[in-house]
Amino acid sequence: MAENRCSCGSAPSMRSSDREMVCIETNRILDSCRDRDCYENVRVKLTDFGRDILDRAGNIRVKDACIAWTNITIDPVRFNRGFYQIVIRFYVKLTFEACVGSGRAQEFEGIAVVEKKVVLWGSESNVSVFKSSGDANDYCAMPMLCCPTRSVPTAVVEVVDPIVLDTHIAEDKNCCCVCNCCVNDIPEYVQNNFSGRIVDDDDDNRYLVVSLGFFSVVRLVRPGQYLVQASEYCVPDKECVAAEEDNPCSLFRTMAFPTSEFCPPSFTQKC
Repeated sequence: MAENRCSCGSAPSMRSSDREMVCIETNRILDSCRDRDCYENVRVKLTDFGRDILDRAGNIRVKDACIAWTNITIDPVRFNRGFYQIVIRFYVKLTFEACVGSGRAQEFEGIAVVEKKVVLWGSESNVSVFKSSGDANDYCAMPMLCCPTRSVPTAVVEVVDPIVLDTHIAEDKNCCCVCNCCVNDIPEYVQNNFSGRIVDDDDDNRYLVVSLGFFSVVRLVRPGQYLVQASEYCVPDKECVAAEEDNPCSLFRTMAFPTSEFCPPSFTQKC
């Protein structure tokens, strides 16, 4: 709640003389971009249970779509010093609902894999960064093997869950579909999030195809040291209040009404 926030920076007792210049280490954004990507006709890998449902299904719709995992690789661009190519692979978990006859609906799962490539400027650095492990008992520990390599920036990807634009059953083996991987390329961690085993369907005449829309922000960052004006941390005056077990509605009445949730955003509003 708002009254629990620390307002030390705006406290009347805080004088400008109480502030000092301190050095901090944080990540600096070197380059960034935003994008909206539409992937049409992405072939879906289904579970073994989903394959059985697809063979006798009529209408199919998507109930839920979420990003189960993302793999990010970054490589320097040849002949363009300071620029890096970022390859982002999204593993999208899809939950479908199919009509299997007699008015019955059956849910099953599948996965779609898409890739996005971006080139951003990340500057150059020839230093090697080493950090302590933070383990107090590492006095006699064996050091980790390391080799001197060029320092590359860190890629950060922010993305919302994809929007499913279209879903249909394809039966044309010559269909121009997007399929970026086989089952063996899907990490085991991702496959464990499904209720069944993901199976290959390259030889099947009937398969599922979706079109997905992504909104994403990609940036390259490097650590840096900066001098900022800061003040000492002060302890909040407000005490923590626990909920009353006998009367849970008392805490609910103290919450502010979420007016913004009921008001549509303004299209003219700018960041």
